[in-house]
Amino acid sequence: MYPFDGSLLMATIAFRFCPEVYVGETGHLINSCWGYKRLTKNQLHRWIKASLNDLLVPVETFRLDSRVQDVIKHHQRFDFERVPAVVELCRQAGANIEDSKLHSQNAPSNSVADETDSFSADDLRVIGTRTLAAWEALREGVEKLLLVYPAKVCKHCSEIHVGPSGHKARLCGVFKYQSWKGSHFWEKAGVDDLVPPKIVWYRRPQDPPALLNEGRNYYGHAPAVVDLCCKAGAIPSAKYFCMMKVQGLTRPSPENVSG
Repeated sequence: MYPFDGSLLMATIAFRFCPEVYVGETGHLINSCWGYKRLTKNQLHRWIKASLNDLLVPVETFRLDSRVQDVIKHHQRFDFERVPAVVELCRQAGANIEDSKLHSQNAPSNSVADETDSFSADDLRVIGTRTLAAWEALREGVEKLLLVYPAKVCKHCSEIHVGPSGHKARLCGVFKYQSWKGSHFWEKAGVDDLVPPKIVWYRRPQDPPALLNEGRNYYGHAPAVVDLCCKAGAIPSAKYFCMMKVQGLTRPSPENVSG
C-alpha cells in the first residue's frame, strides 16, 4: 500500500485552466492539459491548490414540487430551486430532509484544513477509512435508488434532471449556430452522472516521485476520493486494483532501456 504521509491528505491540487486534479504535494508532468474551452491540447499543467468541489464535483438539478407535476418549461426555469442531484433523488425516495439542508454551499468551510496539523497518522487513517466507506455507500445507494426513481442526463452536457422525463429549459447550448441556448437531449442517467468519480492519475510506490509524460502508458488511475483516502492509509476495494495497476510495471529508466 502507498506509504503514509500525514501531509498528503490535504495535498491535492487542481489545474488552473482545465478540470484535471492530482492528489499529491506536487503535480505530475504528463502533457494532458487541453486548456480553457479546449483551445489547446497536450500541454503541461499549471497547478493550484484544489478545493472540495474539485474532488466531489457538485451536480445540481431542479427541485420538483411533485414527481407527477407538469414538465418544467423554459420560462419557468427560475421558479424552481436548484439543489444537489443526490439530495433531490433521496427526497423523492421519501427521505425527510429539512429545507435548510437543501441549499448548495458555494464556499466549503476550511475549518478542517486548519486542524490537519493536530491529526496523528492513526487519526488520518480512521478518517480516510470512514470517508472511503461513505463514498462506497453513497454510490451504492444512488445506484439502487435509480432503479426505482429514474433520472435523466443530457447527451451533450452534464445537466441532470431527477424525474421520469427531462425539463424543457433551453440551457444546453450545444448548437453553436443558435443565438439562444439549445434544448437538452435526454437519456437515462447512471450513478456516474449524479456522483462523478473524477478519475485522476494514481501514483504507485514503484513510480517516480513526479509522474512523467513518457511513462503515461504505465501509470494507473483511480477516483480522486479513493486516491485521497488511500494516501491517508485506507485500503481500497479490490475492484479498483485493475484501474490502479497496483502490480503493474513502471516505466523503465533510460539507462536500462539503452543497456
